[in-house]
Amino acid sequence: MTRSIDYGNLMHDAMRGLIQTVLRDIAANGLPGEHHFFITFDTRHPDAELADWLRERYPEEMTIVIQHWYDNLEVGEDEFSITLNFGNSPEPLVVPFDAITTFVDPSVEFGLRFETQDYEDDEEEDEFEDEDEPEETAPRGEAEVVSLDKFRK
Repeated sequence: MTRSIDYGNLMHDAMRGLIQTVLRDIAANGLPGEHHFFITFDTRHPDAELADWLRERYPEEMTIVIQHWYDNLEVGEDEFSITLNFGNSPEPLVVPFDAITTFVDPSVEFGLRFETQDYEDDEEEDEFEDEDEPEETAPRGEAEVVSLDKFRK
């Protein structure tokens, strides 16, 4: 039986630990200087919690911005929770660390990218397989999805 070291998963665990440490510091002390974050996460993750209208609008992934206004930032072992403003509508979110696909702090040109996860064993995935496109609904506010291309070197 041959054993090998799984460097890929070890690196992902270390990078997610870095995000956890940074967010814990921000929760305790606030954002210093010009620091702000773009965090993209997989909304299909079974432990991701967001309002139904947000899940309908972003059925696969969503990018949130932690910058000027946020509230209730709490960092756990496996996820963080935060309340963000979507067009003057505060909405609570729970984002599991292993749902994060990118983490960028453009103020210092720092970024992390993770390989995507498959949630084939999850029962919720069945409801997304049959959708061609999300239905258009009346917009609840101006949430902005930001392309991360301009922050890549």
